Amino acid sequence: MPEPAFLVLEDGTVYEGRAFGAAAEATGEVVFNTSMTGYQEALTDPSYAGQILVMTYPIQGNYGTNARDDESRRVQVNAFVVREYCEAPSHRLLTERLHEYLANRGVPGIAGVDTRALTRRLRSAGVMMGTLTSGDPAAALARLRDLPRYGSVDLVPQVSSPRPFAWPPEGVYAPPPRDPALYHRIVVVDLGVKYNIMRSLRVLGCDVMAMPAKSSAESILALRPDGVVLSPGPGDPALLDYAAETVKGLLGRTPLMGICLGHQVAGVALGAKCYKLKFGHRGANHPVREYSTGRVHITSQNHGYAVDGDGLPSSVEVSHVHLNDGTVEGMVHREVPMLTIQYHSEASPGPLDNMYLFERFIQLVAAEKGR
Repeated sequence: MPEPAFLVLEDGTVYEGRAFGAAAEATGEVVFNTSMTGYQEALTDPSYAGQILVMTYPIQGNYGTNARDDESRRVQVNAFVVREYCEAPSHRLLTERLHEYLANRGVPGIAGVDTRALTRRLRSAGVMMGTLTSGDPAAALARLRDLPRYGSVDLVPQVSSPRPFAWPPEGVYAPPPRDPALYHRIVVVDLGVKYNIMRSLRVLGCDVMAMPAKSSAESILALRPDGVVLSPGPGDPALLDYAAETVKGLLGRTPLMGICLGHQVAGVALGAKCYKLKFGHRGANHPVREYSTGRVHITSQNHGYAVDGDGLPSSVEVSHVHLNDGTVEGMVHREVPMLTIQYHSEASPGPLDNMYLFERFIQLVAAEKGR
């Protein structure tokens, strides 16, 4: 029989369940994701570093895991919380069950939790720190209160590659370019990049190189890029002064595209501030309006901070807005080639509505090359 386990929130709430995955304890900010599928992509999304992930959909693991669906080199969440995990999955690409996948990577999980009740608590009280334990919940709560909070730690160095690498790395799935005759050299600043960002650029004919998060603007420009993408990643953008300085050094010297944390860092570099959302945007069903067309796109999102549009200079216009809460979801610079989005245009998991933004960025790149 599975061992009993407890998820303990910092407000003292305790959820009892059954342990699965690795036999380990874990601590992190407890957040929820509303996607119905895509648990493997979510587990390996670097933007979840430092967090305990709760899936609202009641069954997870029903199609197992496989080598193609990883979005980074390892599982990034600190722990996984589910209502039920499937012990008899079925899929033609299946290589491991969810329990085995987590156990083999040292990540604990807890099943049997009423994840929808947990989600309601997080929505009403806001996301909070939590700990997963198989021991005494009271002792776990005491330990939790002595640990640093999620927003006080720069998590980007934990998820960024320590050295440059070309896409695709050996052994990672990468579809061929749609048109091999196209060619653009794109540098991705790896703040916690998802593989599907680089897959998407490669399909559009780009030669892609990822650079560590703390790379300077000069070291990036030395590669003579046709454009630079600022990737998503975890944590509070206020802690990323080094990345904001890099953006300042790149603005106007090469086309820029910022995604999620990259969007926030670009906002900080332009003089805006970011603020923490009560429970964040995480899932594959967020409606975003694009002002220039009036079209509403359904987007995949994973972030807990947002750009304060009131701090943006007149040279920058807000291009997209979240229809649920009015947060800034995109920016366009009026004077230099730069566009940013708060959501994940590469999906994985999520709808493919927003892949057009990579094409728009490539058009920006091509226009600059043609000057």
